[in-house]
Amino acid sequence: KDYALEAARRAIREHLERRKIKAEVVAGDDKYSHRVVYALPKKPPLVSLIVPTRNKAEILKLFVDGLRENTDYQNWEMILVDNGSDEPESLDYFKTLAEDPRISVMRDDGPFNYSRLNNRAARSAKGEILGLMNNDIEPIGRDWLTEMVRQAVQPGVGAVGAKLYYPNDTLQHGGVIVGLGGVAGHFDKRLPREKRGYFGRAAIVNNFSAVTAACLLTPKKVWDEVGGLDEHHLAVAFNDVDLCLKIRKAGYRIVWTPYAELYHHESVSRGLDTAPEKMERFAAEVRTMQERWQTRLEADPFYNPNLTLDFERPHLGDPPRATRPWEQYYVG
Repeated sequence: KDYALEAARRAIREHLERRKIKAEVVAGDDKYSHRVVYALPKKPPLVSLIVPTRNKAEILKLFVDGLRENTDYQNWEMILVDNGSDEPESLDYFKTLAEDPRISVMRDDGPFNYSRLNNRAARSAKGEILGLMNNDIEPIGRDWLTEMVRQAVQPGVGAVGAKLYYPNDTLQHGGVIVGLGGVAGHFDKRLPREKRGYFGRAAIVNNFSAVTAACLLTPKKVWDEVGGLDEHHLAVAFNDVDLCLKIRKAGYRIVWTPYAELYHHESVSRGLDTAPEKMERFAAEVRTMQERWQTRLEADPFYNPNLTLDFERPHLGDPPRATRPWEQYYVG
């Protein structure tokens, strides 16, 4: 019923007008959903994109070329953090990049600590918005950064995440659910790109408890307020989840948008945490998250308690995690 859909969009427009929020309300990816396209500020804010990297210039080039040649948002700077590269072709490429006045290269030869690398770069960032970017992401459309900035400048928003795909066009990141697998996991992982997912959530803007720092924007003032990433206890894993939980605890929202799409060639530079020499560090980071956030990991407010935490694709729990009203009266 098209008239019902238009009535819904009219109600959303009237709400935005009452709130004095400049935005356009249009159909989503299909005519049955709605999309709010927020207006950018008259002077779009400078976005400081922080990109830790090590070697693999051919992978980094996918992101850099996509940013410089195929991204419509122009008010950005990039801080490339070179963590111990030793491949001649990569070092030559970094020198070439430094000739672009928008790009600076920061050398850090210390042990890999993702949190420290980003914190260090953030201190020298000039932008009102920080962007944490992996070196192995590749933009798909021209408006991915514009869409993320639109969301990031809205009142009460503390962080914005993007929709990331594996190279085979299945979903890699559709928002993070805390508690999945013991700490956190990605929602609707490996969902085919053309699918809308559980109750259509993979195709609409959502609030989540966390989003991945593979592609994340946050206002610099919010980053400073919560103290950035934890470089002392969460050097590699879960630092982005911890950051988002700190942001939510401070009273801000975490937004995920499907209208910012990129490929994620996951962990190309560093490898996976399943390597034997990395398992001890990973186990310590798991303990840090479980001890620090405890009950928050057990009850994600953006995930139905009737769903299990055992899989990254929604499945009904057996038994459900929801407390049944009559159980409080049961006496064993």
